[in-house]
Amino acid sequence: MKTNRSLSRRRFLGASALAASAAPFILPSRVWAAPVKASNRITLGFIGMGKQSRGLLGGFLKSAETQVLAVCDVDTTRREAARKTVEDYYAKNPGAKGYKGCAAYNDFRQLLARKDIDAVVIATPDHWHALISIAACVAGKDIYCEKPLCQSIHEARAMVRAVRSRGRIFQTGSMQRSSREFRVACELVRNGVIGAVQTVHAGVAGPPVDCDLPEEAMEPGLDWNLWLGPAPTRPYNSVLSPRGLHDHFPAWRKYREYGGGGVTDWGAHHFDIAQWGLGMDQSGPVEIIPPKDYAKAENGARFRYASGVEMTHVSENGVTFTGTAGKVFVNRGKFSLTLNGVQKAKFTDNKTDKPALAAQLDAVEREFLANPLLRLYQSTDHKADFLACIRSRQRPITDVEVGARSVTVCHLANLAYRHGRKLLWNPIEETFIANTGDAKWLDVKYHGPWKL
Repeated sequence: MKTNRSLSRRRFLGASALAASAAPFILPSRVWAAPVKASNRITLGFIGMGKQSRGLLGGFLKSAETQVLAVCDVDTTRREAARKTVEDYYAKNPGAKGYKGCAAYNDFRQLLARKDIDAVVIATPDHWHALISIAACVAGKDIYCEKPLCQSIHEARAMVRAVRSRGRIFQTGSMQRSSREFRVACELVRNGVIGAVQTVHAGVAGPPVDCDLPEEAMEPGLDWNLWLGPAPTRPYNSVLSPRGLHDHFPAWRKYREYGGGGVTDWGAHHFDIAQWGLGMDQSGPVEIIPPKDYAKAENGARFRYASGVEMTHVSENGVTFTGTAGKVFVNRGKFSLTLNGVQKAKFTDNKTDKPALAAQLDAVEREFLANPLLRLYQSTDHKADFLACIRSRQRPITDVEVGARSVTVCHLANLAYRHGRKLLWNPIEETFIANTGDAKWLDVKYHGPWKL
């Protein structure tokens, strides 16, 4: 039987859905710290407590809208450190009266079984994203899941189906869409300011390799079998799961059994922005061409869209859109715009002078986007946007379909590098055309008892 508190909270979470419209829900920054009654707070559980999750945890803890009830990790040290972080925070927070403590779980299924948790934040290695996300949908949770969305094209579509069929809110952690410089760059492209787009250069790192790490002795306190989960069974190596509170991003991303190399790691950011700028959030390229030296190449794959636009995977980090009237380059804290050979804006110091970047973006918006034909979804904070959408029941800025389409571009690139074949792709049916690829490539093999 549900308590009055649970009923009150869930009525509150669903109430604003009745008045939802198609317009983006913008959460004012002042609301992030505004007082919220305990019974109306969004309750959170965190799954995977490595370096990325610690940053997410710190951000969500600061929101007066949330209350963290549980954490989960297969490493005892990380799990207990996360629990302590949560309890220490609330012990110092006068608004946390009556807080009963943070539970710590080894197995994500125990956390998902809790009826008092509204949403989960998933920051595990990539090979776990799909299974945990779909289980969270079945458990009735809303989901913030780190990028890249998943390990295969079929997993991506299964995640979309699960989110839609269960009516869940899903935010992919491709947070560049919540940064102003990327939105402005894409609005310039979408409104034709640089003319008809001809090419896109997206700079990300290279494809993955097979894991060949040697066995190492493992200290007690890590559930290695659960870390592996659906991935192939192999001996422990600290490169994959460093023990304790490491302050770096572990190199499991390099290996195709657990990630997609730099192609999916950074591609989930920069290929994602290319898709946004080209208006391809519901589609993708129709042809993928590997470089001649595909087996050793770190970049060089080309993607052709039905419009004739060609995107190239390059080494320079960032995204460059080139059109018939100019070009725009964007990266984190970096932005430049050239029109008809004249430099209209250029800012490349992304560390020391954020107001100067804002001033240049202000000027560009005043001159070229004062009355645009199209406005893109505006979010100034990826986490706040997720929380706002939990309340409004509108799709967030990087909805599961967006994450699925972007990671599909990444996976198609990796397939081209691995097999060295030009791939003809139907982005609507998500199938290869004219036997240019094998349907088996769209899946990953699951091991042990795990199944999609």
